[in-house]
Amino acid sequence: MNSDPREVTPEESEKRMVEELQKIFDPEIPVDIYNLGLIYAIECHKDETSRLNRCKVTMTLTSATCSMSEVLVDLVRSIPSRVEDHSIEEVEVELVFDPPWDQSKMSDEAKLQLGLL
Repeated sequence: MNSDPREVTPEESEKRMVEELQKIFDPEIPVDIYNLGLIYAIECHKDETSRLNRCKVTMTLTSATCSMSEVLVDLVRSIPSRVEDHSIEEVEVELVFDPPWDQSKMSDEAKLQLGLL
């Protein structure tokens, strides 16, 4: 990945975002939030005014009453502090519950890991 933040493409930022989301695990289920299907959308762009690499993550939780909701959202928001190459400099999180999460949103890898395949 390019180390110059001015030359990072939105596609590179999105790829890096996926890599970082795969490091965040749901504390109640031993699967990362990306493969668990909690991430509905990732949109990255270079802000024309600030020149920051910004990403918006639309995500849900396994349940609207998830006791770890704030922790998971904060972990996603804090991704820029863990990315040294400046490919992600600011993250906005939109938490949604429509459509509701269900097991069909999980990757095959996650289903296999949980014995559902």
